[in-house]
Amino acid sequence: MTEGSDASRMSTPIDLPVLPLDDEVVLPGMVVPLDLSDAEVRAAVEAAQAVARPGGGKPEVLLVPRIDGNYTGTGVLGTVEQVGRLSDGDPGALIRARDRVRIGAGTSGPGNALWVEGTRIDVPVPDPLPGSAAELAKEYKALATSWLKKRGAWQVVDRVQQIDDISALADNSGYSPFLTTAQKVQLLETADAVARLKLAIQWLGEHLAEQDVAESIAKDVQEGVDKQQREFLLRRQLDAVRKELSELNGESGSGDESDDYRARVEAADLPGHVREAALKEVEKLERASDQSPEGSWIRTWLDTVLELPWNERTEDAYDIRGAREILDAEHAGLGDVKERITEYLAVRKRRTDRGLGVVGGRRGGAVLALVGPPGVGKTSLGESVAHAMGRKFVRVALGGVRDEAEIRGHRRTYVGALPGRIVRAVKEAGSMNPVVLLDEIDKVGSDFRGDPAAALLEVLDPAQNHTFRDHYLEVELDLSDVVFLATANVLDAIPEALLDRMELVTLDGYTEDEKVVIARDHLLPRQLERAGLQEDEVGLDESALRKLAGEYTREAGVRNLERSVARLLRKVAAQHELGERELPFTVSEQDLRGLIGRPHHVPESAQDPAGRRTAVPGVATGLAVTGAGGDVLFVEASLADPETGASGLTLTGQLGDVMKESAQIALSFLRSHGAELELPVADLKDRGVHIHFPAGAVPKDGPSAGITLTTALASLLSGRLVRTDVAMTGEVSLTGRVLPIGGLKQKLLAAHRAGITTVVIPQRNEADLDDVPAEVLDTLDVHPVTDVRQVLEIALAPASARAQDRLPAAA
Repeated sequence: MTEGSDASRMSTPIDLPVLPLDDEVVLPGMVVPLDLSDAEVRAAVEAAQAVARPGGGKPEVLLVPRIDGNYTGTGVLGTVEQVGRLSDGDPGALIRARDRVRIGAGTSGPGNALWVEGTRIDVPVPDPLPGSAAELAKEYKALATSWLKKRGAWQVVDRVQQIDDISALADNSGYSPFLTTAQKVQLLETADAVARLKLAIQWLGEHLAEQDVAESIAKDVQEGVDKQQREFLLRRQLDAVRKELSELNGESGSGDESDDYRARVEAADLPGHVREAALKEVEKLERASDQSPEGSWIRTWLDTVLELPWNERTEDAYDIRGAREILDAEHAGLGDVKERITEYLAVRKRRTDRGLGVVGGRRGGAVLALVGPPGVGKTSLGESVAHAMGRKFVRVALGGVRDEAEIRGHRRTYVGALPGRIVRAVKEAGSMNPVVLLDEIDKVGSDFRGDPAAALLEVLDPAQNHTFRDHYLEVELDLSDVVFLATANVLDAIPEALLDRMELVTLDGYTEDEKVVIARDHLLPRQLERAGLQEDEVGLDESALRKLAGEYTREAGVRNLERSVARLLRKVAAQHELGERELPFTVSEQDLRGLIGRPHHVPESAQDPAGRRTAVPGVATGLAVTGAGGDVLFVEASLADPETGASGLTLTGQLGDVMKESAQIALSFLRSHGAELELPVADLKDRGVHIHFPAGAVPKDGPSAGITLTTALASLLSGRLVRTDVAMTGEVSLTGRVLPIGGLKQKLLAAHRAGITTVVIPQRNEADLDDVPAEVLDTLDVHPVTDVRQVLEIALAPASARAQDRLPAAA
C-alpha cells in the first residue's frame, strides 16, 4: 500500500453500526466470538447484514470498548466472518478485527443499532524497518518467547516468531491476560506502531520481573515448607523410637510434649530475645531423656516464661480530674501524695500525646516511698492509686524477708527454684505496667543469704529497671513502666542508697478533724456492714466520733479508731438482740461510757492539777517522733540526798547515745551558766543527778530532747514548776543555742492530740510550720526561739513559796 492511497483512505469516512464491548478491548488482528443472545450485539450484526457491500463484501461492524458506561474515542473495524452456533449451543458470530477507527458523529442506518461515522487510522510503517524498530521487535519476541515458555505455550511461540509487521506484533500483546483493561485501551488508542511496541515491551518486562520475584518467594516458601516437613517427619520418627523404648521399659511416654512446648512458644507473643531463649530451652527438652531431672526444670521454666504478660499493658486512665476525685473519695487528707500522683498522670498524658512514651528504651514509671506511722492509710492508698490510674494492683509483703533470692529469684540449679517476688507480682497482675506496692520495706533484714535491700536497688532504679534480670528467668524484663509504691514506718531502717532511688512522700498522720471525717465517711459504713446493721438503724453523732478520736484513741492513724467504732456497733447489736435497746439508735457523746467504758487518753490540760505530771519541779513535757507517729514525752529529774554520797549523772529509760549526750550538754550548760540564770548550781557538785524518761521499755534516741532536759533540770534547781500546757522540742548546744530538729509536723500533731496549747520550737524550724494543717496551728501558741534562756522564760511558771518548800522533799 502506498502513502498516497493510505492518505486518501484516511480521509474517507464510513458509516458503521456500533457493537459495544463492556469492559473488554479487541485489537486489530484478533478474531473473537460474540454471543448473539445479547441484544446490542445482535442488533449491530443484523444492521451490518442489512447493508449491501460492493462486490459482495462481508458485513462490517465497529467494535467499541465501553468502560464504566463510557465509550472510548477509538474503535476497531471488524468483519462478520460467520454467523452460527457457539460451542455451548447459543447463537453467535465470529468477528475479525482489522483496522483502528476514530469515532466521529452519530448517523442513521437500518436496524436498531447505533450508527456512527468513523475514519480509519493507518500510520504507515517504513519498509525496511529502521535499526531501532527492528531491535524493539527482536526484544519483544524474546520477552514474549520467555513468558510463553514459562506457561508451556510452545505452539504460540512459533506463531509470534513469524510475525514481521511491528504493528501486528504490538497488537498481538493484547492477548496477554495480565494486561488491565486500561492498558489495553491505551494500546488501542496509540496509533504509532513503534510507540505501541514500546508499551508492550515495558509491560511485559514488568510482568516478567514480578513473576521472577513471585517465583523466588514461592521457592523460598517451598524450601521452608520442605524443611519443616522433613523436620516434622524426623521428629515423628524420634517420637516413635522414644515410644518403643518406653514400652520396652514398661513406661508410658509423652513423645509429643516437646512439640507442644515448641508450638506454644511459636504461637506466643514473646519479645525476640525471649523467644530465642525459649526455643533453645525447647531444643534442650527435646534432647533430654525422660529420666533426666533437667526436663522438669525446663518445663517449669517454659511454663513461667509463657505465663508472663510480656506484651500486655493496661491503658492508663488519663482523666486527671476523675483520678483526683477517686483519690479524694477513697482517702481523706494526704494531700502531698495525691498531688504527686496527679502530677505523674498529667506528665504521662502529655508525654503520650507528644509521642514520648518510650525514650531510650525506658518508659515513664515512678518510684515513690510512702513513709509514715502505722494506720495512716499507706497500703490502702496503693489500691486507690491503681484504681485512679486504671491499672492492676499487686501487693508484695517485704516484712521479715531476709533472702536476696526472694527479690531476684533462685538459680535454676537449685531444687524448687522459683522466680523472685517482683517477677511473680508482674505475672499475678497480668500486665507489664501494674501498680506494685512494696509493703514494709523498712522491715527487710539481711543474713548469710544476702541482703534483699541491695537486690531492690536495681528494681527501684528508673535508669536500670528496664533491663532487670531475674536469676531464674535469665532474660531481661522491662520494669520501667511499673509504678512502685514502697511503704515504711521509719526512714532510719531504709539503706541510704535505696532511699536515694525513691521519691519520698511523708504521711505524718491525721488531725482530729480528719479522723472524724474518715470515721464518718469510711470507717462507720464499713463497720455497719460487718456488724449486720443498716445505716438507718445505728448512727454516731459527730461529737461522739470526736471523743472517740480524742480520748478513746490517741494515734497517728485510724486503726484503733476503727476498732472502737466496731466495738461500739457490736455492743449496740448485742443489746438489740437481747431486747435491751430499740433501733434505730443514734450514739451520742454521753452514751460512750456506758457502751465501751471510760476514756483511755484524757488530755493533760483536762486533768486535775493535783494529778498533773508537771505538778512538781523537775518534770518537763517534750515532743518526740516514734514509729507510731508523734508522741508526748515526759522528762523527770531529781537530786540525790547528800547523805547518800551519790554523785554524777544517772540516765534511765532505754536511751541512745545521742540522747545521753544531750543530757550531758544540758547539765554542762546549767553548771556554766547557773549564776546568770540564778540557779543554785552548787548542789550539782555534791549531789547526784538522776534523769528518767518514762516508758522505760521503749528505746529512745535523738537530740530533740535537749531543751526539754535543760528545762527539767532548771525547774528542779529553781523549784519553779514547768507550765502544764507547754511542750517543747529542740536541740541544745553548750552555749545555749537552740538548734533545729526533724519531724516537726508529727510532733505538733501529737501536741494537739494531747491537749497542749503552747509549743516551743527552734526558730530555724519555723518554715516547717507551712506543712502543719491550719486547724492545728489555730489551736496552738507556737513560740520559735533561738536561745535556751527564752525557753526557760516561756516554760517555767513564776516561783511560789509552796514549790520552794517542796524542793527538798522532791530532791
